[in-house]
Amino acid sequence: MSSTIASNTVTESTAMKLPGHSRLFLFPVLMVLLVIIFLMELGIGSVSIPASGIIDVLLGSANAEAIWSTIILELRLPRTLAAILGGAALGAAGLQLQTLFKNPLAGPWALGLTAGAQLGVALVVTLAAVVGSSFLQNFEFIGNLSIVLGAMLGCLIVLLLIVAVSKYVSTITLLIFGLMLGFFAQGLISVILHFTNVAQTRIFAGWNDGSFAGVYWEHFPVLVPMVIIGLAGGWLMAKPLNAFLLGENYARSLGMSVKRTRLITLGCAVLLAGPVTAYCGPVLFLGLIIPHMARGLFNTSDHKVLMPAVMLLGAIVAQAADLFVHLPWDKHFLHLNAVNALIGAPVVMWVILKNKKMRGFEA
Repeated sequence: MSSTIASNTVTESTAMKLPGHSRLFLFPVLMVLLVIIFLMELGIGSVSIPASGIIDVLLGSANAEAIWSTIILELRLPRTLAAILGGAALGAAGLQLQTLFKNPLAGPWALGLTAGAQLGVALVVTLAAVVGSSFLQNFEFIGNLSIVLGAMLGCLIVLLLIVAVSKYVSTITLLIFGLMLGFFAQGLISVILHFTNVAQTRIFAGWNDGSFAGVYWEHFPVLVPMVIIGLAGGWLMAKPLNAFLLGENYARSLGMSVKRTRLITLGCAVLLAGPVTAYCGPVLFLGLIIPHMARGLFNTSDHKVLMPAVMLLGAIVAQAADLFVHLPWDKHFLHLNAVNALIGAPVVMWVILKNKKMRGFEA
């Protein structure tokens, strides 16, 4: 029996490694695509800016048009960088959660983490209004660290509940539980906002739509370090997460602490999902679909390949969705999550239909 287990382990490990490494040439392709969409994000909008003008602005050339410098440096560049950070963070968080819970439909939104973060933000905003803080007048800029801490706390509480329940229920039941937690959090948010004034409710409603456009330079000193720490932690956990694919007993046989691995992975997920939700609002579907896109593109379950892959793909898809939203649509306005739904819903349906054929997950 032990020889069979060892044989299966070798086979699975080999299958996990070789296909992904045969497609490593895709990384430079994705990097080039990321740069192309980045330049398109800076150049396309209500005011069209040529590539030469973008380069002049980014290099600080004296020949750069003043109006173009203002548009790019004050509006488009922060938004684009927020999309890159947000997409990479949510993609990495989704990959970690799907592996940890052995659930192909796990993600910050599906498990209720996003709703928990929203609830944390709502509580902080309401508390700020009660104590008479001037923060609420500047909420559209989301510049206060307390917003991030509130979002992370709400995210963490929901995640701890999910972890506690996951020991006793199936994959599908866990998803339903996560969705119900999300609905419950949304109900609490509605009750909380009922006791605020109209202006506060409108401010929160605008943030609640989800957008990268509300992130400005003053927010990056908080957002960037947290996302980088979360991404670095996820990358360092690639080997333990690979072991998790083969079961907790196998992970223990390698001398790994399962409890420690879970805590670090959950901490990274909170660091990634909380701050992004705090600054960008609830950005749906990305954390769920990006890991599946990475697995399909690289044909592997090796997290040493998947982790950088989801970062790149998340950044690309988030930028592409944001670019689509900000195309010159005359008088029409699109919400980011509407575009995300058009991309994400078909992927989710495909995952549901193909779930029985997927390896590494059990219902």
